Amino acid sequence: MAMTIEVLLCRLAGLAFMFSSSILLQILACALYSNWWPMLSALVYILVPMPCMFFGGGSTQFLTSRDGGGWVDAAKFLTGASTVGSMAIPIILRHAGLIETGAMLIEFTSFLIFVCTVLCFHRASLDDEW
Repeated sequence: MAMTIEVLLCRLAGLAFMFSSSILLQILACALYSNWWPMLSALVYILVPMPCMFFGGGSTQFLTSRDGGGWVDAAKFLTGASTVGSMAIPIILRHAGLIETGAMLIEFTSFLIFVCTVLCFHRASLDDEW
């Protein structure tokens, strides 16, 4: 069954809206509390897709496969480490007293939306007609 252009554009617009909402929350966590330390997690957001681009051939399908190997395992490890790091940075900053609790919670919401965006993109990329 062929998908129409409208459905594909709606999916793309939805992914763009989710990603921009995540970035907006990231900036709001900094601007509302006049503290730009939470922007460190945005750097980790940039690092999350790098293993897929360099070691996975630009595809997210290697993350769910059981195939192993030196570079594939390294890419899986780096993806997991950067994902955990993006959750750990706000917690560490809050523990050190550099950010407020509200900024940390906004960071977690931003991360949740970002993860949902990545999962939706992964699901959409599994479709043959995307």
